[in-house]
Amino acid sequence: MRPAHLLLAVLVAAVWGVNFTVIEIGLGHFPPLLFSALRFLVAALPAVFFVGRPKVAWRWIVAVGLVLGVAKFGLLFVGMDAGMPAGLSSLVLQVQAVFTAVVAAVVLGERPSRTRVLGMAVALAGIVVAAVDEGTAGPLGAFALVVAAAACWGVSNVLTRRAAPPDALNFMVWVSTVPVLPLLGLSLLLEGPGRDYDALRALDWQGAGTVVYVAWVTTVFGFGAWGLLLRRHPASTVAPFSLLVPVFGMTSAALFLGEPVSGLRWCAAALLVGGVALTSLAPGRAARVHPVDVVPAEAVATRS
Repeated sequence: MRPAHLLLAVLVAAVWGVNFTVIEIGLGHFPPLLFSALRFLVAALPAVFFVGRPKVAWRWIVAVGLVLGVAKFGLLFVGMDAGMPAGLSSLVLQVQAVFTAVVAAVVLGERPSRTRVLGMAVALAGIVVAAVDEGTAGPLGAFALVVAAAACWGVSNVLTRRAAPPDALNFMVWVSTVPVLPLLGLSLLLEGPGRDYDALRALDWQGAGTVVYVAWVTTVFGFGAWGLLLRRHPASTVAPFSLLVPVFGMTSAALFLGEPVSGLRWCAAALLVGGVALTSLAPGRAARVHPVDVVPAEAVATRS
């Protein structure tokens, strides 16, 4: 990998890691479901007019939009609003690699190798340690919501593999059009029109900045750059850089939000990152499938 691409990969990981701190700040300005809806609205507009027509079938765009946009990000934002720390959220979400491997085994018939199974066990041990740590400091219900968000992310990863989008940015922008109305509807139903109106009426530069960051910087720039790297380099070369996301996430949360990082949390981080590395990078044993079901690895872009 050329030095410029190496720096770009690290920059994307940093952008995605700091995103959790920005989300935490944004939740001080917006109800969680409204914030998530605004994120996708701003990510889709005006970008949807510049990326061209969708390059995959609409069924995949709608499916990923609902699972990733509504379920995954809805649960993540609600979980963080309920008390899940930003740094810990960036770490726990990485267990999506385990859920991805499990769903791929069930749906795609991909049989995990022994190394991958070991990685899944190590990552799950990290989740247990993180849950013990959070149980002494915060609400376990919020922790469970973020784990559920990771599970939804795993499902969306497999859907994305099936869709095999040739252009990650084009795909993500069109996917971003799907969650806006469902999330707005859920916000009006569960958070109330009065609370939404008050948040929008009190909008200031900091609140607007958080929306711009999570929409344009994290989504449009992040996915665009990640897709560029995947087109230029093998997925096995690019994917390990995503393991830096919780490092930047926990560091930025400690620096800007004053979140403490306990010894148990560092232990959970070591187990989770190590387990995810084994799960993500170990070769799997693919089942025999009809040729139409084979999705090129180079076409997959599953990190957000």
